[in-house]
Amino acid sequence: MLSVLRREQPEAFAELRAIASKPPAAPGARSVAAGRDIGIAITGDGNSVVTADGATYVSGDHLDFRDATFHEPVIGVQHVRHTYETRPGIPHPVPDDWPSAKDMEPLAHGVRPTRRVNGLPPLPPYAERDIDDAVRSALLADSAGKFVVVLGEPYAGKTRTALQGIAEAMPDVRVYAPGRGEDLRVLPTVLRGRPEPYVLWLDDLDVHLEAGGGGLEPRLLAQLTGQGVVLVATLREVAYDELRQTADGRLLDLAHIVEVPREWSVGERRRALKAGDVRLADAALHSGPEGIAAYLAVGPQLWEDWQRARRADRHPRGHALVRAAIDLARCGLRGPLPQHLLTKVHEGYEDVTALEREPLADALAWAAEKRFGVLPLLCGGEAGMWEAAPYLVDVMLKGEGHPTVDSAVWDVALEVAHTDTAYDHKAVVETAREAFRRAAEAGDGRAMLRLGLLAESLGERVVAEDWFRRAAEAGQTAAAGRLGRMLMERGEEKEAELFLETAAEAGDSEAATLLGKLLLGRARRWLGAGSDAGVPEAAHLLGDLRLGSGEFDRAWVHYLNAEECGYAAVARSSGVHALLTGSSEVAEVFLTRAVEAGDEVAASLLKVARGELAMHDPEEYFGGDEDGRAYPLDATHYGLVMEKQGHLDKALVQYEKGHAHGDSYGAYRVAVLLEKQGKSDEAKTWYRKAADMGHPAAKKALGGNPDTVKE
Repeated sequence: MLSVLRREQPEAFAELRAIASKPPAAPGARSVAAGRDIGIAITGDGNSVVTADGATYVSGDHLDFRDATFHEPVIGVQHVRHTYETRPGIPHPVPDDWPSAKDMEPLAHGVRPTRRVNGLPPLPPYAERDIDDAVRSALLADSAGKFVVVLGEPYAGKTRTALQGIAEAMPDVRVYAPGRGEDLRVLPTVLRGRPEPYVLWLDDLDVHLEAGGGGLEPRLLAQLTGQGVVLVATLREVAYDELRQTADGRLLDLAHIVEVPREWSVGERRRALKAGDVRLADAALHSGPEGIAAYLAVGPQLWEDWQRARRADRHPRGHALVRAAIDLARCGLRGPLPQHLLTKVHEGYEDVTALEREPLADALAWAAEKRFGVLPLLCGGEAGMWEAAPYLVDVMLKGEGHPTVDSAVWDVALEVAHTDTAYDHKAVVETAREAFRRAAEAGDGRAMLRLGLLAESLGERVVAEDWFRRAAEAGQTAAAGRLGRMLMERGEEKEAELFLETAAEAGDSEAATLLGKLLLGRARRWLGAGSDAGVPEAAHLLGDLRLGSGEFDRAWVHYLNAEECGYAAVARSSGVHALLTGSSEVAEVFLTRAVEAGDEVAASLLKVARGELAMHDPEEYFGGDEDGRAYPLDATHYGLVMEKQGHLDKALVQYEKGHAHGDSYGAYRVAVLLEKQGKSDEAKTWYRKAADMGHPAAKKALGGNPDTVKE
């Protein structure tokens, strides 16, 4: 042994020789252990040890130090026979304190938590797996001691399945669950002489193999199973493959292995649905190949990851994109969504900042990354389609206190569902109606307005009117405008006026216009009554209304009535009437009176009547730059000027520009011009374009049925 020490550890050998060369300690030195006094001297050849009592030990001999007394430091090699007794200071496990299998708390023994729901226990009830019988059979096999390993991918449900198997197969058996890295060599001694069976629970078997020399190994396994202990362990497939490449893999040859698949079968999902827990039901319906266990365990971690990403220094755009997918799903657009739709929606979130810090590609890559190797926040599909993780949608739909979906998102969802047959329009409408109804019942006037708009879009006018009225009473001026329009269409002008005025004063231009039309009609009525009663001012004003509408003859009658009453202020209006009807001399007479009465507007008109001020040249009036006219309709009007002047090619160019600007009359004029040129087929095409844009004359030219014309 000394020769080996000298060869392999020369420094230790030199230290040992130096210590041995010192003289023995004085007699009477206190012994540190009972036994004979040993003084050590190493002989010159370095291969022998001479003790104080004269005994000589040569290389290869064994010196028993256990009963010796040492007066100097000693370096030696001691071989210890393993008895698996506890080290001093470390208490023995007490089997009587171990829980029985039926009382083991799953969360305390490796089962991962899931979403908490008020009124429900922390974990859902166990949903039976197809392999349960195999686990129980392995645990109840005839042999006394057993080693059962439940194998599977991460988040496949290994731990819950194994614990349930123990609880059902041996409910009253006590279970010992050592901590990670805990020395297991003490167990044979602790359990020696105890006739009752015990279970050793080793969740994640691989971490219990290298416990500083005190982990599970074949000899210890044989001792435990020989004493009737049932060892139950879980093991990830990756760890299994790694162990098979090491010496520890020999243990797996001694195990009864039961494999748990991650994906759940139809029967397993059916049993989960019937378990009476909303979390299991959601998981059974919405989990994919990752399986119910992964859905329940990874889901809460996905939620936390998404929530934290909102910060400006993390992934704000990624957070917003996921939120857009969730919100659209909450609206009823279930299934993959096009990327451009997520992009459009996520940019509208005013409460999410710093989007510009994260490029779109980076945000999508972050959201599509699988968390824990199982689930991403956004599931990518073909052709740029994305879908939010179902767990996130379920939490938002089932949980309380989450923000409501923005109105702009609802608008997008309803529009998409209406135009894209890939989505269930009816489902989206009903989802929207229910969401708005809940908010309306809570007093949300905006929700009342949205219910009215939704009903109106579906042709439900009675329902729409009722919600518009309730929303208007709740202070929604937009609803007042809508209600005013509906009342106007029904002829209830007096009631409509109040709502239209409310909306107009709030800035509703359409309501203001409609109110103006209502008041204009009412003005005609009452000015007519005043004119009939002989009030000259009423006759004058009514004449102006008639003239502006092109009712020249009726306007002239009202002007004459005012003149008969000696109302001189009507002079300018009479002059304008004469000017418009081509009576310049008559116009000059009336306008001269008005000018001499101080009417500055009449002064300009008088110059026109006298020929001193020429009217605008048509080409100058309608002309513009090369790219278009000053007003949308001018291109068509200028084309008509060109046509009258015989410039048909130029006219056609201007008509086509007018059509491009959205003027149906431009398309109609193209058709007329082509028809004049004998190009009837081309003319029909343009009549059809004009008719599709709503032009009445084009529809008439097509016989009232644009669809009969072939392009």
